[in-house]
Amino acid sequence: MRLGALLNSAEILVPAHAVTTQILDQRVSGFAIDNRKIAKDNIFGAFRGAKFNGEDFIADAIGAGAIAIVAHPDAKVEGALHIKSDEPRRTFALLAALYFKPFPPMVAAVTGTNGKTSNVELTRQLWRMLGFHAASIGTLGITTADEQVKTGLTTPDIVTFLNNLSGLSREGISHAIFEASSHGLDQYRSEGPKVSIAAFTNFTRDHLDYHGTMEEYFRAKMRLFEQVLDEDGVAVIWADDPSSGKVIDIVKKRGIRMITVGEAGKSIHILKREPTQLGQKLTLEVQGQEAQIMLPLIGAYQAANALTSMAIVLASGAKLDDLIPLLGRLQPVRGRLERAAISRSGAPIYVDYAHTPDALEAAIAALRPHVSGKLHLVFGAGGDRDMGKRKPMGEIAAKFADNIIITDDNPRGEDPASIRAAILEGAPQAANIADRRDAIATAIAAANGNDIILIAGKGHENGQIYGRGDDMTIHPFDDVEVARECAI
Repeated sequence: MRLGALLNSAEILVPAHAVTTQILDQRVSGFAIDNRKIAKDNIFGAFRGAKFNGEDFIADAIGAGAIAIVAHPDAKVEGALHIKSDEPRRTFALLAALYFKPFPPMVAAVTGTNGKTSNVELTRQLWRMLGFHAASIGTLGITTADEQVKTGLTTPDIVTFLNNLSGLSREGISHAIFEASSHGLDQYRSEGPKVSIAAFTNFTRDHLDYHGTMEEYFRAKMRLFEQVLDEDGVAVIWADDPSSGKVIDIVKKRGIRMITVGEAGKSIHILKREPTQLGQKLTLEVQGQEAQIMLPLIGAYQAANALTSMAIVLASGAKLDDLIPLLGRLQPVRGRLERAAISRSGAPIYVDYAHTPDALEAAIAALRPHVSGKLHLVFGAGGDRDMGKRKPMGEIAAKFADNIIITDDNPRGEDPASIRAAILEGAPQAANIADRRDAIATAIAAANGNDIILIAGKGHENGQIYGRGDDMTIHPFDDVEVARECAI
């Protein structure tokens, strides 16, 4: 696509004195936000960030062949077209989307503190069982029926995101769903494609090291409903969360169609939830009729994830009668209350990604109905992240678990002992075992056949992160694999 046509499609006006016909006739070869990745005739996004200022690299990008720079109006640009914008990240994303399209015709997004990964994966499973070529993008990477490719981030940079989504379309994917993280929404890393369905799971404390306040954290998430969701789209809202009312008000203000889910949900209303040995029986009222689902996943929050996914699929045009039987065939999501092994004494061992106070409480609550003895809990907290959640996580553990072991969980650049000490302030009775393998082995050895072991915090991750920057090292470590090894 030529630069002039791209600007016209995006309805971006450039002053006549700032551009020549020759520049507008140049063919755009791609987009980049890293000046080291610039190729000839690329458009470069120069963004101001917390750690780096992309404007410092404008001259380098132009020297490497960039023909246009998207940056704030006061940025210094010489030797290339300056596309001025008060929101350069968003302008860059919209231009890049025009370049990378087409995208899958059905695109959905999920935001919330917890449950995003489960929702996108369960939705993908349901779409696949309905016969669609579907993909999910998020913490687990890019997942299709054929493969899973790791990306390293819940929401990758905008160029990678759009390129991946375009690639999925070229491979025949018709239905795609992605995790819309607060960081990604705040930095316009998921703009451009038409988002037909947006879902909200819940809102609890997390990422205050980045957002600063809960109000800013919530504001970032709400961009999905205020600006990203198409005006003809559908909002799916888990209605049992304390913040759901504010989300509903935002959606109503835009006049967007809405599906609410939960005990307080009007569209998918939970009448009864009964735990079974390997899952739970759900009785619902949906579209004016009663329906029963035998869900092969345990816990209230797993029911919330499955039903929110059900609502997303209904919003995409599926028929209820076709969908109901499929929920009984859902598979557990990697690292989300995943049963890793059974110990020699007969105690089931579960691994979960819970790394916030609310998520930890939800994971324990999910397992509690299945425990006739003790619930053993192994967990820690990540370094260089929200320090204020550590003591509350200890308090949750002390209140709801029976035997607690505090251990290391991605210390990064912090002193691991100080992280554990902060958690122990909330759970002074807990054991303090730095080595995560030793902690897991100790919990397994202490459990009998009536007990359950929960290893929380890392879920699907397969490495322990120590140090930061150039000094960072990642030691191979997978909670599921270690649990299986220690259970033998």
